[in-house]
Amino acid sequence: MANRRKSLARKIRLFRVVNTNRRVPAWVIQRTNRSVTRHPKRHNWHRGHLHR
Repeated sequence: MANRRKSLARKIRLFRVVNTNRRVPAWVIQRTNRSVTRHPKRHNWHRGHLHR
């Protein structure tokens, strides 16, 4: 996947995955009294694959 000839659709898909890979905002954790601390769609870049 490190090749230079990625199609535009693939780049957009990867960029979307990078953007969604963020932590839960602090205000959400505070508002829910720490019942929500984990993001269900978080992933590690090295471990596991992206779902298609």
